[in-house]
Amino acid sequence: MIWDFIQDQVLGMKWLNELIGMGLSAAGLDVGGRVGGSVQFFLYDTAKITILLCFLIFLISYIQSYFPPERSKKILGRFHGIWANCISALLGTVTPFCSCSSIPLFIGFSSAGLPLGVTFSFLISSPMVDLGSLVLLMSIFGAKVAVIYVAVGLVIAVAGGMIIEKLHMEKYVESFILTAGSVNIESPDLTRKDRILYAREQMLSTFKKVFPYILVGVGIGALIHNWIPEHWIETALGSSNPFGVVLATLVGIPMYADIFGTIPIAEALLYKGAQLGTILSFMMAVTTLSLPSMVMLKKAVKPKLLGLFIGICAVGIILVGYFFNAIQAFII
Repeated sequence: MIWDFIQDQVLGMKWLNELIGMGLSAAGLDVGGRVGGSVQFFLYDTAKITILLCFLIFLISYIQSYFPPERSKKILGRFHGIWANCISALLGTVTPFCSCSSIPLFIGFSSAGLPLGVTFSFLISSPMVDLGSLVLLMSIFGAKVAVIYVAVGLVIAVAGGMIIEKLHMEKYVESFILTAGSVNIESPDLTRKDRILYAREQMLSTFKKVFPYILVGVGIGALIHNWIPEHWIETALGSSNPFGVVLATLVGIPMYADIFGTIPIAEALLYKGAQLGTILSFMMAVTTLSLPSMVMLKKAVKPKLLGLFIGICAVGIILVGYFFNAIQAFII
């Protein structure tokens, strides 16, 4: 009962939804209708995600202040083999939410001479399984789904990095990166006040960048939630379509958003009858393989390595989708 309260009222903020509904009803808007329901969904999800966004970015940025790139390089340099991939994937969980934000760090790690597979484990895990996604997924799908999602995301990151390492793809990294050299691995100690100021600055900066995508995502979610017939969603993304996972992955790849922009869309799709794995595949594709991030990555690696990276991620995401669809009845 305590956990249900935390999930529904603290993370899910259902009290806020009820409060907004009461306010709209008092203003004469029928929240049971399409227009009123859309307005309620938009206001509630925008407020909920904004609150969680600011809190999570502040918290994660504070944690991240202990792991600047220089220190991360030093930590990763102590491990070898699969353990290096595991640590790299775990470090990816405390980096920024957007895949584009992870690529400069990936380039820095590669320039420092870290094994290529290790740097790719970081690049995969950073946008896919950050700590923010864990909390947000808990608020929508529950703790079981969130924990399994993060676990399988880390497996994809570790396995992908190891495959790239075994194939010896170093020659497909642009030469200017490999010859850039490393930087000083020491970083100045920050006071608690410095870390708080850093976290606040990161929160404000990230919020300004992300908020437009939140509005777009919530708007799309409100449209799906109240205007698109349920049988349309079930036909395209429900259990009756065995290719729903593949379709969701292919649709998600060209898009650009982060976990905060995709959550309201995922919430609306689940409500309309889309399968859980199909929804999670869509989210993973959007956050990990967005078109802008692939354009940035193309500047750092040659087409063969870029294609291998996209292929590994896409296959992993599709397998995860079918896995979640198979176990959906047991975890929701």
